[in-house]
Amino acid sequence: MDNTTREWHLARRPAGEPDLDCFELRETEVPEPAPGELLVRIDYLSVDPYMRGRMSAGESYAEPWAVGDALKGGVVGEVVESNSEQYSEGDLVTGEGNWADYSVLDADEVAPVDPSVADPPAYLGTLGMPGRTAYFGLLEVGEPKPGETVVVSGAAGAVGSVVGQIAKLNGCHVVGFAGSDEKTAWLTEDLGYDAAINYKTTDDYSEALAEAAPDGVDVYFDNVGGPITDAVFPQLNIDARVAVCGQIAHYNAESVPTGPRKLPQIIAPRATVQGLLVNDFATRFGQASEQLGAWVAAGELTHRETIVDGLEQAPDAFLGLFSGDNIGKQVVQVADRSA
Repeated sequence: MDNTTREWHLARRPAGEPDLDCFELRETEVPEPAPGELLVRIDYLSVDPYMRGRMSAGESYAEPWAVGDALKGGVVGEVVESNSEQYSEGDLVTGEGNWADYSVLDADEVAPVDPSVADPPAYLGTLGMPGRTAYFGLLEVGEPKPGETVVVSGAAGAVGSVVGQIAKLNGCHVVGFAGSDEKTAWLTEDLGYDAAINYKTTDDYSEALAEAAPDGVDVYFDNVGGPITDAVFPQLNIDARVAVCGQIAHYNAESVPTGPRKLPQIIAPRATVQGLLVNDFATRFGQASEQLGAWVAAGELTHRETIVDGLEQAPDAFLGLFSGDNIGKQVVQVADRSA
């Protein structure tokens, strides 16, 4: 094992959209695990839109990073030194670690990775936090019923791609918004979406949605916000449910954007709009992981990862989230276990 590890740190806070100057790659000594901890060689790390909020100083549902802090996120890796009876050297685990070659993880806060169920990167997507977000967000907040229409924005992303598939498993008519013809084809041809709208080539979102969802919208799973959400709200049905999971269209805004006022549009349908934080369901993560794993093993749930090779490319992979570079889950491969 190497004596040093490369590690990404927050170099400065972004103003608007982040750039590469916000990141600094440092070399430091490999840390020693304390009692109850594991030293993990990281094979894959996750980059996610919510991390943009952690780069800012303002209050958010995720604690902000201080300038100079190591960047953190979901990781999958091999235990190379264990100071816990729960795991042994050579075990594959997933948890939250640094953007680094090696990171120390709390043994009580990791989970085992079973490559016989799915390739390890899937444990950062469909079988990880995004999958659990989709599971609880749709089933607990959206409460879909057979025959209802579910609309998903950011439908080809890590969360949205799972939302639509679970909605189909529940007998719903599913419509997704995504940002390329390749993505919309993936949604309809591989994931079973009934219709998909390329928002980058569609001039009138309202008209396109009315055509794709002629019976109106019963559940809206919002990962994006912005003009797509503005188009969905007037088409909500009586007792519609809106799960607000993300607002990536606004994350880099330097001032609060304005648009059509939405509250009057939920009066007549008596719609319910609820924010969604997956950690509110932490005590039930095991339930979600078991069901998601069963669906994947049975071939009922498809997963896809966009893998960027090399720890040094992690900032580029993160920035690519805001231009829609990824299909499915965006993952960085840090180490190649086959080497």
